Amino acid sequence: MIGLVAETEIGESMRFELESGKTKCIAEDIKANAMTVGKYSIVSPSEGQPLPDSHKLVVRVSSSKGNNYHLGDQVDSGTFGFLATESGDYTTCFWANKHKPPVKMTIDFDWKSGVAAKDWSKIAKKGQIETMEIELKKLYDTVAAIHEEMFYLRERYETIMAVIIAVNS
Repeated sequence: MIGLVAETEIGESMRFELESGKTKCIAEDIKANAMTVGKYSIVSPSEGQPLPDSHKLVVRVSSSKGNNYHLGDQVDSGTFGFLATESGDYTTCFWANKHKPPVKMTIDFDWKSGVAAKDWSKIAKKGQIETMEIELKKLYDTVAAIHEEMFYLRERYETIMAVIIAVNS
């Protein structure tokens, strides 16, 4: 199993290859009550042609505490969205069925959390908000997210320091 870790509140968009019979997991550190959305799809090996039957995945999104938030079984694309109930690493794992001969699939994956998960274009259309007002709202939400992150990091620091002091005592 191969893992990637991202600790951000901005979107992560990536493209990677996955060989049949293999697994690839991607983790992101997400705070409690943060909105998270994701979208994945297998890229057709022949542009303009349908995907071969061999190009299917199992996709699971789960928390570090083992709670499942999404399961796609034998799919070629999908989306997920949830409000994180606990802080910590959330992992998306992709499994490809074993094939003989082995096939290699290219997967597009877009994962956003926090401020990046909001669809600003829909907000603008609904309220007929001016462009400047949208930008100010984005900035305000970004500042609020940074402020929350500072408190979260301070709590983590205090916890780590308490453990270090306890170990050294």
